[in-house]
Amino acid sequence: FKQKTAYEILSGLVGSEMCIRDRFNPMPTRSMWKGECSAGDEWVNGQLIPYGEISLSPASCVLNYGQGIFEGLKAYHTQKDRIVLFRPNKNSARMQKSTERMCIPVMNDHYFMDAVTSTVKDNSDFIPPYGKGSLYIRPICFGVSKAIAVQAATEYVFMVFTSPVGPYFKVGSKPLHLYLSDKYHRAAPKGIGNAKAIGNYSASLYPGSMAKSKGFNDMIYVHAKNEKIIEEMGAANLFVLSDGELLTPKLGGSILDGVTRDSVITIARDILNLTVKETDIEIDRLLSADEVFCCGTAVTVTGVGKISTDEKEYIIGNGNFGEKTLSIKKKLLQIQKEEIDDPFGWIHPLV
Repeated sequence: FKQKTAYEILSGLVGSEMCIRDRFNPMPTRSMWKGECSAGDEWVNGQLIPYGEISLSPASCVLNYGQGIFEGLKAYHTQKDRIVLFRPNKNSARMQKSTERMCIPVMNDHYFMDAVTSTVKDNSDFIPPYGKGSLYIRPICFGVSKAIAVQAATEYVFMVFTSPVGPYFKVGSKPLHLYLSDKYHRAAPKGIGNAKAIGNYSASLYPGSMAKSKGFNDMIYVHAKNEKIIEEMGAANLFVLSDGELLTPKLGGSILDGVTRDSVITIARDILNLTVKETDIEIDRLLSADEVFCCGTAVTVTGVGKISTDEKEYIIGNGNFGEKTLSIKKKLLQIQKEEIDDPFGWIHPLV
């Protein structure tokens, strides 16, 4: 008799294992982390509690003024039959920057890592088997004290919850078809676009839903100050292969410093020997590129086959996945799943 894992039980509840492998939606797990902190104090208190609903005052600062941030990372069952995290130190460092920018008590690395690893270990049996998905980890921090005047909260909650997931984009083996428009901006320079703040993502909901209603997978945003250059998508960074160079929009206050973005740059430069440049990318160069792909913790590396404007549809390359895109994605996934040696020290084993 073999005892079923929580993942196997959950698979049966939703119909089949494939339902989890092909979905990116929250599913209940065993427990979650909850910690509390007052303004001016340090994050020291916290513990695992049963997964479930939380209560907030209607006057809480996060509900009225959006004072909240989050992170996203994954745990994997690897080929070496162990559970690992991928570059959690980068998420921790970004969490510290985001908390400082949003006037939330800055979270130290030890507290962040303890909360994340404790939550993953307690829910390890929800992690899909090797090759069948991953466990998405969502740390989130927000102001809970009451406020009707515009001000930072005095009390904060930090939580970590998890969910087994499959691919972010439900397109199977097809490359993405994206919509490019200057009608909406995702974030402004010198604003909070470089923080992983909850408000950045609400700004992309309406234009993103409009794009999807027209049959596109997502939207590409242009720079708020110079609309001739591109920035990123609603939930992913962009890369362009043009004239033998791999280009990505440079960080400048309105673009998120993505963990996968940094990993792609390193893999392309140090393993594939590509020339990589963080620079301004004009729209014309994007639309005439040999390859385009997006990347992020949720989307990993996903190729783009078409980009449409209000005037015209542009085929990228031959409309399929580009050779360099596939090579970068393959190397990234091989490192994450420990199918090859990790040359960069990115893997953080738990079990």
